[in-house]
Amino acid sequence: MLTTNPFDDDKLREECGIFGVHGAESAAAIVALGLHALQHRGQEAAGITSWDDHLFHSHRAMGHVAGNFDRDEIIRSLPGSVACGHVRYSTTGETAIRNVQPLFAELAGGGFAVAHNGNLSNAMHLKRELVRRGSIFQSTSDTETIIHLVATSTYPTLIDRFIDALRRIEGAYALICMTPEGMIACRDPLGIRPLVMGKLGDATIFASETVALDVVGAEFVRQVDPGEIVIVSDTLVRSIRPFAPVRPRPCVFEHVYFSRPDSVVDGTSVYSVRKQIGAELAREAGVDADYVIPVPDSGVPAAIGYAQESGVPFELGIIRSHYVGRTFIQPADNIRHLGVKLKHNANRALLQGKKIVLIDDSIVRGTTSVKIVQMLRDAGASEVHMRIASPPTRHSCFYGVDTPERGKLLAARMSVEEMAAFINADSLAFISVDGLYRALGERGRVAQTPSHCDACFTGDYPTLLTDHDDSQGQDQLILEERVPA
Repeated sequence: MLTTNPFDDDKLREECGIFGVHGAESAAAIVALGLHALQHRGQEAAGITSWDDHLFHSHRAMGHVAGNFDRDEIIRSLPGSVACGHVRYSTTGETAIRNVQPLFAELAGGGFAVAHNGNLSNAMHLKRELVRRGSIFQSTSDTETIIHLVATSTYPTLIDRFIDALRRIEGAYALICMTPEGMIACRDPLGIRPLVMGKLGDATIFASETVALDVVGAEFVRQVDPGEIVIVSDTLVRSIRPFAPVRPRPCVFEHVYFSRPDSVVDGTSVYSVRKQIGAELAREAGVDADYVIPVPDSGVPAAIGYAQESGVPFELGIIRSHYVGRTFIQPADNIRHLGVKLKHNANRALLQGKKIVLIDDSIVRGTTSVKIVQMLRDAGASEVHMRIASPPTRHSCFYGVDTPERGKLLAARMSVEEMAAFINADSLAFISVDGLYRALGERGRVAQTPSHCDACFTGDYPTLLTDHDDSQGQDQLILEERVPA
């Protein structure tokens, strides 16, 4: 399987992207295009489920959307005017076809398919309870818990059983579900994970990001609000809000890294926010230098903002190959090391003897930063000052982002000065938490009522973490181990 990020071993990964269509001819083909636009959100596996008014049809596969859903025979095997799809990078459960979504089950009221972006922080607790009551799980994904909760609810209607299930789960979720009665889309009450709604002619579209609407030619209507359930049937689009209103806490990392820069999140251009982050970095941690150099591609908007604010020229000092996935030569360590330059290579003629401000979006383990800084030094840079367009990542995420154990996060183990020495940079600085909020158009972070989930930076988790709190000494049910914050 090819991967999209050249240094894919040292980035935070979003769990997945979801896309749904109700009421369009060849709905599966539209979903496939939408998933292409969301490929950056999950590169491990992809799946599409369709409904043709009589039967559900599914195709799920490991790997990218391209290569799995670019063949006519696959799209023809997914007939119907209703379809939903999913691109996955796992944060819970093993890497296996049984965990590829959408997940599907035949319930008492008919078929039920679900595509889920996020992570349930009490899935193991609920799973143990459901297994004791006789449920038989076919996957190790936390998403399957939702299906069993719907199946075992005693409420009379499907939507009431669905709401009953949602009332029992905690954590983060954006869901697109399909039933014979129509399509259901919803977000968790805090709105941690994103979901937007659009129109394509008479069809209704749901997607993780607005860029997916752009790609299929759909018009953006609005975001699905936190705690809202949107129900689409043949004749009606209706909204219900079964949860008590709470202050939303959408994930701030959507603005830093996860979303494509051509998306709009919470009414704000992601590209413009990233440029503002760079400008804040220049104000907070400016340094004398010859050039501002981004780590491609995720550091580019922040580097532009830094350059515009500081007056230091922006240049492409690192050139990325767009035709390399995983390093394909593996026989020995020295050869694998050479494979790094297949992905990124320094622009030696530009860098020789120059003082560089290097901009990247984050530091996780630090392994990528070590390689990049050394690459610039080998190319002749006289000084390398690294600036990071997010605060230090000191805490694990339990809401659908694949973060390492806390002990493997560089910022959890070292001070900023120690990190600078570790990556061999002349200096290192991160944007402050308040600076990040200023880039979002706020005065700063309000500790009592923060407007976003920023737990990976602050340790301020907005929900209970039942599985995390109960996990010591108990069966992990094949879910990844998490380390206390």
